[in-house]
Amino acid sequence: MESVLNFFEMLFGYAAQLEIKQVIMWIIGGILIFLAIKKQMEPTLLLPMGFGAILVNLPGSGAVTQPGATEPGVIDLLFENGIANELFPLLLFVGIGAMIDFGPLLANPKLMLFGAAAQFGIFLTYCMASLFGFSPQDAASAAIIGAADGPTSIFVADYFNSQYMGAIVVAAYSYMALVPIVQPPIIKLVTTKKERRIRMHYRQKNVSKTTKILFPIVLTVITGLVSPKSVALVGFLMFGNLIRECGVLDSLSETAQKVLANLITLFLGITIATKMQADAFLDWTTLLILGLGLFAFVFDTVGGVLFAKFLNLFLKNKINPMIGASGISAFPMSARVVHKMGLEEDPQNFLLMDAIGVNVSGQVASVIAGGLILNLVPLA
Repeated sequence: MESVLNFFEMLFGYAAQLEIKQVIMWIIGGILIFLAIKKQMEPTLLLPMGFGAILVNLPGSGAVTQPGATEPGVIDLLFENGIANELFPLLLFVGIGAMIDFGPLLANPKLMLFGAAAQFGIFLTYCMASLFGFSPQDAASAAIIGAADGPTSIFVADYFNSQYMGAIVVAAYSYMALVPIVQPPIIKLVTTKKERRIRMHYRQKNVSKTTKILFPIVLTVITGLVSPKSVALVGFLMFGNLIRECGVLDSLSETAQKVLANLITLFLGITIATKMQADAFLDWTTLLILGLGLFAFVFDTVGGVLFAKFLNLFLKNKINPMIGASGISAFPMSARVVHKMGLEEDPQNFLLMDAIGVNVSGQVASVIAGGLILNLVPLA
């Protein structure tokens, strides 16, 4: 009888430790799971992240290291060996690189300019975050959300050991998933109907296999000479692309695109949940970071569109400025959004290939922007 009483005393003792903050985190985790399943928003990441948020906010959870515990929690162990040493984000870049076809970009290299222009919001947000009192390192970590590039956001936030890692990652992947909702009204706000109806006649150009093989190698070397700290970011992305284009590692390319990318994304999602513990996550600064991330995302989109409009002042063959919005890293969602908007304005206006080229350039530009931030902002 006494042992039964001890059991119930222990059981209700843990329940008594439950705090309202933890319940709120359960609700947040449930919302992420709902978005992943019902709305199919980045399910491979949001579902494990949502479940992980519940897992780490149970009273006395053995998934995370508890005060006085002799054994580390398994999620903390994964974090130390997968994210704190930047292993998971870099491995994910290999998979992303293997997915990308740089053909449309190589056929029209000037599209790279739009990817660069669409990083404007990152540096503007860095200044804004500094005005709100964030340290240079936390300001840089929050600003990179605007690229809508989850792995780069994780890499930069971890490099600077940002205390807002959980909020930054949730914001980065949430905004990436919300591209079809967020971008169209922004694009319409800064363009006219006439501009959105501009037709771009894509001309298919053959890009040689040699060019496709040399591109990741040359780009890695050039980027490394200009921004050495970005070598890991750019190098792993380009290595994945080299596997794709070399033509002799097709099975490895397929594995990187599917098995590796999906597996690492799952581990990232549940591991990052260790930074979503209630005491650290539920803070006014979390809301501020979400707002700064949205600000960066909006102005990255605006920067790409306005750059295209600026070029149109000098070009005889006008560019549909909507393709500039594809300069963010959300590949290929942003390109599809622009293509769909073009068809809505004019059923004969096919912008997909040009938008894909810009979108691919945005993937590269966001990684380079992350590397530049690592070079420009000193460690604390």
